[in-house]
Amino acid sequence: MNDVSYSFSYITLTITDTPTFVVINFFTNTKTDIMYFIKIARLFTIILLVAVGSPVYSQTKTPSKFDMKKDGDGDGVKNKIDKCASTPPGVAVDGTGCPVDTDKDGVADYLDKCPSVPGTAGMNGCQDKDKDGVSDNNDLCPDVPGDARFEGCPDSDGDGIEDSKDKCPNAKGSDMFMGCPDTDKDGVQDANDKCADTKMGVKVDVNGCPADSDRDGILDGDDKCPDTKMGVTVNTMGCPADTDGDGVLDADDKCPGVIGDTSNYGCPLAKKEIPKRLEFATRKISFEKGNALLKVSFFPMLDEVANILKEYPDYNLRIGGHADGIEKDPTTISQTRADVVKSYLLGKGVGDSRAVSTGYSKTRPAASNANETGRVQNRRVELQLYVR
Repeated sequence: MNDVSYSFSYITLTITDTPTFVVINFFTNTKTDIMYFIKIARLFTIILLVAVGSPVYSQTKTPSKFDMKKDGDGDGVKNKIDKCASTPPGVAVDGTGCPVDTDKDGVADYLDKCPSVPGTAGMNGCQDKDKDGVSDNNDLCPDVPGDARFEGCPDSDGDGIEDSKDKCPNAKGSDMFMGCPDTDKDGVQDANDKCADTKMGVKVDVNGCPADSDRDGILDGDDKCPDTKMGVTVNTMGCPADTDGDGVLDADDKCPGVIGDTSNYGCPLAKKEIPKRLEFATRKISFEKGNALLKVSFFPMLDEVANILKEYPDYNLRIGGHADGIEKDPTTISQTRADVVKSYLLGKGVGDSRAVSTGYSKTRPAASNANETGRVQNRRVELQLYVR
């Protein structure tokens, strides 16, 4: 480097470079060394000017006792010009020494949850547009007033189920029915309940009405026997009935309207003379060939049958008409013979429902049709008394 260049280097130094240059010139012997140190000095000067001129400061370490006298809170702003002399350590401050407030909402950035959006102190520097007490940054429904439990979303009916999950948002309900009501608390929601005012504790069916599990006409709440078999007659308490009170339930009682004996299926025990009367009363009634005329000789027997039926209302009568193997139109004549006998009994006061007449044609011969003796036996009516 020539003398002119050397001199020019001196001239281009700033005032802040001068002390540094004097030191350098004293301790160096070559022009190359001098230029090297000049560059370092200029770089140091620039860094110093940037640090001094910057309006924002940040504390990086705890200030010493000496520094504290000049800068009490160690934020890089001297006490003389620091308007916020007790700023917490590490907080970025502006040129006045106060914490930075980017959005100018009165909440310093280090306390502001929304530092770029003007808010309120109550919302930690954030907005609450729907005024529901939930800041917009935490509000899933920021345009509709809601409940903090549901992150700012509404529960219009106040049943504890937010509207978006409530099938009945305007009627207070329960979790069981996704927010829909069950007014009578019977486990059937009102929309499906056909008896929405059922008393508390009453068992109900799928329609919400008092149940009758065994379908006997007595509601379960009043039914002492709620599991009675289908079709069994029951009493007012819902239990199998014993209409005649003989200790045999109607379902098993062959004479449910007459007091009977348990050993005889609820029917009265026959008197000792009954077997003989039955034997007399159930003899065969014979007819002439080709006709259905009832012989007078059989009237006493039929009168006895009528008396037995009146005396024992638990007995009924089967009347079977028959024809021999060579009679014309055996089906018709056998039925006519049975009907004739029934008509006689009805005339003696026997109820129509207690006597059944059936014609069997020639299908049930009592003897052989090969001779007249056998055919006489086949032209007949047979009577059969039975307990109904």
